[in-house]
Amino acid sequence: MKLKKALLVCLLPAFVISGCGKTTTDETENTTKQESAVEETVQDEQETGDTETESEASGEDADKETEASKDLFAMDTYMTLTAYGEHAQEAVDKAAERVEALDALLSTGNENSEIYQLNQNGEATLSEEGGYLVERALELYKKTEGAFDIAIYPVMQAWGFPTQDYHVPDDDTLKEKLALADASKVNYDKDTRKIFFDQDGMEIDLGGIAKGYTSSQIMQIYQDCGVTSGLVNLGGNVQALGCKTDGSKWRVAIQSPDDTEEYLGILEIEDQAVITSGGYERYFEKDGVTYHHIIDPAIGYPADSGLISVTIVSDDGTLADGLSTSLFIMGEEKAAQFWRENSDEFEAIMETSDGKLYVTEGIADSLTTDMDVTVIEK
Repeated sequence: MKLKKALLVCLLPAFVISGCGKTTTDETENTTKQESAVEETVQDEQETGDTETESEASGEDADKETEASKDLFAMDTYMTLTAYGEHAQEAVDKAAERVEALDALLSTGNENSEIYQLNQNGEATLSEEGGYLVERALELYKKTEGAFDIAIYPVMQAWGFPTQDYHVPDDDTLKEKLALADASKVNYDKDTRKIFFDQDGMEIDLGGIAKGYTSSQIMQIYQDCGVTSGLVNLGGNVQALGCKTDGSKWRVAIQSPDDTEEYLGILEIEDQAVITSGGYERYFEKDGVTYHHIIDPAIGYPADSGLISVTIVSDDGTLADGLSTSLFIMGEEKAAQFWRENSDEFEAIMETSDGKLYVTEGIADSLTTDMDVTVIEK
């Protein structure tokens, strides 16, 4: 038994991001985003849409619990920004501006973005933020032994995932694109922020850590504005500042990868990011075979590691974002060992294709679930 979604209130409006690609009898596509949910903490549920709202929580704490919330669409996903306190509205307004600026900076499809220009020219001098993210990405590439690879973008294009024009690439095309998917051929000088590729045709995509970085940036904006309690949901990537206004921890629900009406469990957090990756987020079917968007850089095909969902919990949103994909590619055994070697940086929840749930010991007591759990110990 898994926990029913009806018990919780979703952070995001009830929507599904559907594909824009062509759909035939042989090829269908599903882009249901991983949804996290948080238990309702105010008396009246806030109406959401394309407007910003501000309200006060009822009860004895109303004098200090002003709430501001804003919904927007950026980085190809729907987002909800929520903050509490005297400067809540200022905080969410500044955070929304920051999201839009980062989206414009890092997009692979925006001709004015520096990443697009880098991919077109093969070299560039990056902004401070672009350089920071490239540096973090290359560190993750080494740390995960290539499981996280920002140079995978040509292979993603071969599968049609960036444009939603899905197709299975032929062997020759895949071999050609795989030769370009090697982050060790990305040369970056952190002092000058100059970057160039060793091989013509290489391209990078920072999407694997961009939303995690963005959520961490929003937390900083909240703090700079004097906010001590807040939450962001960036298409299912959740990050919390502090606790709820009543002093209790945030309760984040982890979606079941095989049933959008149920959850794997409910996790209590404070000052942490909770980021999940799974093949169910974006995929297409052709000739009866399902192909998801998490590509294994070693083979150029969707990862088939035995894992169907990986959730990373960390106070570092950028790290959590990158590792959710990396551990999915590694598989349970290798991922568990990776956690043991880096347990001071993150915790993990992993579900296997045979329905087993693995949880690292640091958050085992914070997770409520009806499933049988195997605790990964150091």
